[in-house]
Amino acid sequence: MRTLDQVFARLEGSPFRQRFHLGEQERRYLEERGLATVLKHARGFIEARLAPEQPVRDGKQTPYRGHPVFVAQHATACCCRGCLEKWHDIPRGHRLSEAECQHILAGLERWLQRALEN
Repeated sequence: MRTLDQVFARLEGSPFRQRFHLGEQERRYLEERGLATVLKHARGFIEARLAPEQPVRDGKQTPYRGHPVFVAQHATACCCRGCLEKWHDIPRGHRLSEAECQHILAGLERWLQRALEN
């Protein structure tokens, strides 16, 4: 598994990943509910959509809009197991460990905090 510093350095070079920004609705949701609550939602999304050995609809399970976590997942390449493998060096074919889930959550938190500051 790559460090978050390594992942974020690589993401900065991706025009696709750099185009993701919170829309007005997602920003308002994050500001009103707070980062802690949104990260609880993120943990649930990770458990349901990414952690299983064979996620349902892998590669298509994360919407592009509608929740700040969804935007953050695409921006940080935590949207599907293929992106996790390519960008984070977290291989497919196994249930995510607690350490891997924490890594994803920390990456989402880092991106969301930056989004709030901008």
